[in-house]
Amino acid sequence: MKIYHNPRCSKSRQTLQLIREAGIEPDVVEYLKTPPTADELDAILKKLKIEPSALFRTGEAVYKELGLKGCELTREEAIALLVEHPQLIERPIVVKGRQAILGRPPENVQALLPK
Repeated sequence: MKIYHNPRCSKSRQTLQLIREAGIEPDVVEYLKTPPTADELDAILKKLKIEPSALFRTGEAVYKELGLKGCELTREEAIALLVEHPQLIERPIVVKGRQAILGRPPENVQALLPK
């Protein structure tokens, strides 16, 4: 199990805590320090079954600075922007095998944990 984590985010910390309480020590990727590659992000998006636009944090200053509101981006353009500006990536993302979830709310991670 892998979590794309921002330690400054309360939802990310809560999600990580739920995973650890289930007895799992995930591979923790601080994605602001180690952003995913375009290929990694593309694979994550396929596991999440969402388009890149759904992963944008629209409240971030850089989203506004780049004038992204209302922009029609191709999948490749959106992924490239998320890789270049990882602070735009919604978090946390938890990946287990061929499945992934967004930990918003943190309880979403229960779907990937042992019953």
